[in-house]
Amino acid sequence: MAERTTVRLPEELMRRAKRKAASQGRTLTALIEDGVRRVLKERDPPPGQRVLPPVCTATGGPAPGIDISNSAAMQEMDDLEYVERMKRF
Repeated sequence: MAERTTVRLPEELMRRAKRKAASQGRTLTALIEDGVRRVLKERDPPPGQRVLPPVCTATGGPAPGIDISNSAAMQEMDDLEYVERMKRF
């Protein structure tokens, strides 16, 4: 049997959650239930054990589409990434 409860979320998070649920054609309840299930499924490390980040398996070299001989284009890409990061704040 399902239990009713009240959850208080920041307004922006609630708006994003409602949009996500609507875009997937499901209810907000189903979205929240899925999120809680995912968090509960995660295994916690044993007490005192450190969790290390995953090891990168990249082979090196520039990313596809990067021309390292064109420094102006590389600077522009860097600037655009910086602007996008600043928009989040």
